[in-house]
Amino acid sequence: MKLSILGARVIDPASGLDQITDLHLDAGKIVGIGAAPAGFSAAESIDAKGLVAAPGLVDLNVALREPGYSRKGTITSETRAAAAGGVTSLCCPPHTKPILDTSAVTELILDRAREAGNCKVFPIGALSKGLEGEQLAELIALRDAGCVAFGNGLESFRSTRTLLRALEYAATFDLTVIFHSQDRDLAEGGLAHEGAVASFLGLPGIPETAETVALARDLLLVEQSGVRAHFSQLTSARGVALIAQAQARGLPVTADVALYQLILTDEALIDFSSLYHVQPPLRTRADRDGLREAVKSGVVSAISSHHQPHERDAKLAPFGATEPGISSVELLLPLAMTLVEDGLLDLPTLLARLSAGPADALRLPAGKLAVGSAADLVVFDLGSSTVAGEHWLSKGENCPFIGHSLPAAVRYTVVDGRITYQA
Repeated sequence: MKLSILGARVIDPASGLDQITDLHLDAGKIVGIGAAPAGFSAAESIDAKGLVAAPGLVDLNVALREPGYSRKGTITSETRAAAAGGVTSLCCPPHTKPILDTSAVTELILDRAREAGNCKVFPIGALSKGLEGEQLAELIALRDAGCVAFGNGLESFRSTRTLLRALEYAATFDLTVIFHSQDRDLAEGGLAHEGAVASFLGLPGIPETAETVALARDLLLVEQSGVRAHFSQLTSARGVALIAQAQARGLPVTADVALYQLILTDEALIDFSSLYHVQPPLRTRADRDGLREAVKSGVVSAISSHHQPHERDAKLAPFGATEPGISSVELLLPLAMTLVEDGLLDLPTLLARLSAGPADALRLPAGKLAVGSAADLVVFDLGSSTVAGEHWLSKGENCPFIGHSLPAAVRYTVVDGRITYQA
């Protein structure tokens, strides 16, 4: 279908474009920016005066829960929620049942994502069989089936030697490995950041060193193996400082941070609300400030939702017995706009961290507006607000932001030239 988006403020961080102009889409591609190509006649037009058009958001960590955990979410429900948050491309982690360590599971996810048609899904394959950290998964078969990167989540490898061999193998085939750096022994049994709040509440703590010790080791292994690495879900100021040092040494490393880590701190736990129970944990204001500065400078090039939907019962037990995670992909753009409203980032920089940055980190064909590129974009209104939860689409309602009024509202999400979400 031929579609024109007229009179929008078009922002493309990848090219530096920021002007009021028109976009013309045909056959799933952008065919014109400004003037329409010769002979182009739109079947449908969107009057976007006063609205912003930008590359569709790219979210590097969205748990779709399918297969295996459909009580928490399905590919259809969670990709629909993602589209409502302005997301056109997302990566799903390997924590499915069965584990995403075979071509069959990869193909099932991709087939169901195509059937749903809400956004593009890029699976992250398991680095080890069963995420058990003992034997290498069949990485090449997974890559050929459609996996774009490989990781083990917070599950540690049993042996550093085995991990090194896995990284060397991945480097041989130019595969990207995703690290969630957390020392298993230092974090074991912990529920919150080890500090004043955890002590006051009597909660077992996870020290900052659980991240930094593992991160220092992982960076040294990356340097030795030469693997392309992405560090996900960083939580501490010292952690992002280690990433900055590695980048200064020329290591091929990128990083992302969960959006909620840029907004919340461990002080949110003061009422024992399980909605703030996440792993890795919320940390201090100083850590949050360090993460914000790293995002601003570009050391952290991607902001992700780290969406983890849960059924209602998963959050009803006492704090320590609840399942960690926040359902947040549906609010990715409106919630991220609070960073602009608070003066922490300008709009083009924020959009870069939500689109071009994550796309570049995992080498995804997304995150830019250019003639010939995929017609994946979001159109949103800076003059309107979103009341979180008013029209909730995710199966997981475990979101502490529900009821909040957030700046900006997604009006349209477009994937391959098709409108997949309209407010």
